[in-house]
Amino acid sequence: MKKVLVLCTGNSCRSQIAEGYLRHFSADKAEIFSAGIETHGVNPRAVQVMAEDHLDISKHTSNNVDEYSDVSFDYVISVCDNAKESCPVFPATVQHFHENFPDPAKASGTEQEIMDEFRRVRDMIKVYSADFVKANLEN
Repeated sequence: MKKVLVLCTGNSCRSQIAEGYLRHFSADKAEIFSAGIETHGVNPRAVQVMAEDHLDISKHTSNNVDEYSDVSFDYVISVCDNAKESCPVFPATVQHFHENFPDPAKASGTEQEIMDEFRRVRDMIKVYSADFVKANLEN
């Protein structure tokens, strides 16, 4: 079974959302993990916007990439430039993908405006995740 790691700075928003969608779209075709260069805890707004799309990530944990040093990943997806630049070295056999999604945790304004940004980023990650699974995990 393929193993996929989603990597972000704090493993609180973007990587958590991607983990949720990749698990959903890949079903039993892959094992999905997410981690950060640091750990910031799972952002409650990320949990909320995923619940709006009927996916429960409330039990996800914020993990440091070092926790997975003994896992042989097939794919690593970095979802922010900082994680890509700070990414630990993985074996040459690992395929690395990168997509720099905006950080919804940095959104400002009213609560509605902040939540709208979380939804916008969630929807971008949803499309990316579905496309990734179709291109890399369905064969």
